[in-house]
Amino acid sequence: MALVRIPTPLRPHAGGLDRVEASGSTVGEILGDLANQHPALRERLFDGAELRRFINVYVNNEDIRYLDDLATPVASNDEVSIIPAVAGG
Repeated sequence: MALVRIPTPLRPHAGGLDRVEASGSTVGEILGDLANQHPALRERLFDGAELRRFINVYVNNEDIRYLDDLATPVASNDEVSIIPAVAGG
């Protein structure tokens, strides 16, 4: 099980929780398990099988876009953080 940090804008879709334990050996599996636990998160995180462009995911503060994306390995003591992109100007 890995700990997944849920950002404030997504907490209403995760039962109000700021952290959720999810199982899997890759980021994709972890996020899939998270979406199974909280189905309302699926459409906010994924566009089909792909992660939405404005969703950033980090494993232990490392951006998965610079690792193996959804195939990035996750160990049981790792922390996965979901960070929605913020736009403004």
